[in-house]
Amino acid sequence: MPTISSPPAGHGAPVLINVSGTPKRIDLYLVKRLPVSRSRIQRSIDEELILVNGSATRSSFKVKQGDQIALLVMRPSPVDLVPEPIAIDIVYEDEELLIVNKPVGMVVHPATGHLSGTLANALLHHCHDLTVKGGRERPGVVHRLDKDTSGIMVIAKTDTAHESLSAQFKCHSIKRRYLAIAAGVMKEKEGKINLAIGRDRSDRKKISSRTDRPREAETHFTVVERFEIATLLDIAPQTGRTHQIRVHLAHLFHPVVGDKVYGGRTARVSELGAARQMLHAASLGFFHPATQKEVFFSAPPPADMQAILERLRAG
Repeated sequence: MPTISSPPAGHGAPVLINVSGTPKRIDLYLVKRLPVSRSRIQRSIDEELILVNGSATRSSFKVKQGDQIALLVMRPSPVDLVPEPIAIDIVYEDEELLIVNKPVGMVVHPATGHLSGTLANALLHHCHDLTVKGGRERPGVVHRLDKDTSGIMVIAKTDTAHESLSAQFKCHSIKRRYLAIAAGVMKEKEGKINLAIGRDRSDRKKISSRTDRPREAETHFTVVERFEIATLLDIAPQTGRTHQIRVHLAHLFHPVVGDKVYGGRTARVSELGAARQMLHAASLGFFHPATQKEVFFSAPPPADMQAILERLRAG
């Protein structure tokens, strides 16, 4: 058996596992030794929260005798997810899926610091038999939006729907459109941003191009409306990397207004009163898992974003 050393209470040092035995895929090796699902392990590997001999790796990497695995953030999945009677804005529902309009401030699924009050808790109360294909702590969840990003999300109710939607996200055939208020006046009418991104090598809570494991990322944008100090953009991400739109716009020196992580001083335009990043998932198009027909769903920006736009239009 491998030896596992845990950090002292109150310390942030990683948990270290010294590998023993014959070579084996790291995800399969860990799933038998940790009280978490294989999908959770794979996500942690993708997010570079699991390192081998100090370096990021892939789920298919084979660990061998003498390797050391570092678990930077690896806690047991909250399998006892409790249904909570939280109101959710359901745009559409059938036997296979749900379309919801996620509000600002709602976390999609439980994580450290957010073990209740999430969209997953609300979904379990609304629909008791959601698929757990993506993990017990993520019932029905196929994709995510940041806590302070509002908008359209698709939720799988069955295993079949989850597999179909996951495959569509993986091959980037899902048609997603966002509305963003970017700081400054963008000169180009439209453009394309190609910038590989990943976990920042010096600040692992952030995503940037300064990474040891860059992943291809592409974002298309079109100017909808220009104002004196900002620009309203229609954005179509071609890939779905974490924080992609926010990082890409910051790279152009036009960060999302209100973005306190990637915006710097430029994004916090004080007179606008933006309390969060002005980013909204406006629409989603995909092939329905049951009918195979292409469907589209949309939702207007929330009140706080509408208020910012009104202030900008009023000069």
